[in-house]
Amino acid sequence: MLKSSPDIAIFLRCLYGGGAERVMLNLARHFLEQQLTVDMVVAFTAGSLIEQLPPGIRLIDLNAQSKLAILPKLVKYLQQEHPKTMLAALHYPCEMALLAKRIARVSTRVVVSEHNHLSQEAKRTPQLSVKLTPLAARLFYPWADGIVAVSQGVTEDLAKVTQIPKERIDLIYNPVITPDLLSKAKVTVNHPWFQSGEPPVILAVGRLHPQKDYPTLIRAFAQVRQIRQSRLVILGEGTEAVNLNTLITELGLEEDVALLGFVDNPYAYIAKAAVFVLSSAWEGFGNVLVEALAVGTPVVSTNCESGPAEILANGKYGDLTPVGDSKQMAEVILNVLFGKTKQVDSNWLQQFTLKTCADKYLNVLGIPSKVLAEKA
Repeated sequence: MLKSSPDIAIFLRCLYGGGAERVMLNLARHFLEQQLTVDMVVAFTAGSLIEQLPPGIRLIDLNAQSKLAILPKLVKYLQQEHPKTMLAALHYPCEMALLAKRIARVSTRVVVSEHNHLSQEAKRTPQLSVKLTPLAARLFYPWADGIVAVSQGVTEDLAKVTQIPKERIDLIYNPVITPDLLSKAKVTVNHPWFQSGEPPVILAVGRLHPQKDYPTLIRAFAQVRQIRQSRLVILGEGTEAVNLNTLITELGLEEDVALLGFVDNPYAYIAKAAVFVLSSAWEGFGNVLVEALAVGTPVVSTNCESGPAEILANGKYGDLTPVGDSKQMAEVILNVLFGKTKQVDSNWLQQFTLKTCADKYLNVLGIPSKVLAEKA
C-alpha cells in the first residue's frame, strides 16, 4: 500500500526563536489538531524552537550545509513525498520553494508568506543578499499559488515591489494569541527584578539586530531613569549584543539594564512587566505587541512600517512614537509608568487568535472545511 502524501509541508531555513518561526510553529500545531498530516521541513536543524515541535509533526532535515545545497534537496523531497501543499516563510525559503516546485514538476500547491516590509529591509540592511530581496520577490512570487502578507502595510509594499495586483495577496494577521500563550503567561518569573516591591520593569523582546533599534530604547530608558526609578530588560539573542552592552556601559546603566538572551517562555516576563516597548525601525507585523495586549501589559511602540499602527488601532490601544526618537519614547514610557494606560477591547484581539488566522491560512492553502470534516 502506497504511503499517503503529507497534507501540509511547512518550509523554513531553521527553527530559531524569531517571530515568523513561532507563527509557523503555532500554525503547525493547529493543523495537527485538525487531523492534518504535517511535515516541518528545515534546511538544517538549528534553533531553540526545535524542542517545541509537537511529536505528531514529522521533522524533515534537509541537512543543507550551504544555501546552494538547499534547492536540490528540496526538489528531491517534493518528488519523493508529494505534499499536497507547501507553506514557505521568510527568504530564502519562499524563492526556493517556488523554484523547487518548477524543477520537481509536482502538483504541490505552494503558498509563500511574507513577514517583513521588503522596501524598508532592503534600504536599511547592508548585506547584498537582503538588498536583492525585492528583486527576487518580483521574479519568483508571480509563480506562487497563493501569497500571504502579514499586515496591510506589507501587502501594499509587496504589491508595489513585485507589481503583483493587491487582489492576489491575502492579508492574514499572525496567529499570536493561543491557549498556550495565555497559560504560559501565568508562570512565575524567578528573576529578582520581577519580584514584588521591586521598581517597575520596562521590557522588550526580539532578536538583537539593527532592525529592532535597541539603542533608541536604551537612550530613552536613560532619560526615564532620571525621573522615575525603573529597570530595563531585553530578551533575545543576536549580533548586536556587544554594541548594546558598550552603549549600556557608556550611559552608566549597568545596574539597571539586563540583556537576558533567549528565554523559553517570554510571555511570563511580558505579563509581569510594567510596560512593553517595541523600538523597531521597521517591522512586518510585530507579534510581541499582540502578546503584550493579550496578557494586559501596556504597550509603547514606534510607528514604523508596518504593523504596529494596525495592531494598536492607530494609537487607540497603545502609544505610538516616531522611529528613532528617544525623547518622545521616554515621555510616553513615563506616562505609562505614572498610570496613563489604555484599555483594550477584547473583541479587537479576536482577529489575532490562532483559530481565526489558521482558518484563513487553510483557505489559501486550498484545504476546505469539507476535507477537515472528513478527517474529523
